[in-house]
Amino acid sequence: MNLILLSAALIVSILVFAFLVRVLKAAVGTAIAIALIILLLQLAFGIAPPQLWQEMQRLWENLRHMVKQ
Repeated sequence: MNLILLSAALIVSILVFAFLVRVLKAAVGTAIAIALIILLLQLAFGIAPPQLWQEMQRLWENLRHMVKQ
């Protein structure tokens, strides 16, 4: 009985670890892509991160306003 429980716990632990590794890889990839886009905007067009953040806030405000109507 204990051997079965130990085996099941080991298998579940391995699956959870594999899932977390995949999630971490996706998160790191997304973070790198966002950083590269922000760097490109800053170098090519002179758009600073605070300007980008303000525009994103305006975008969400406009979308929320459109949905409410």
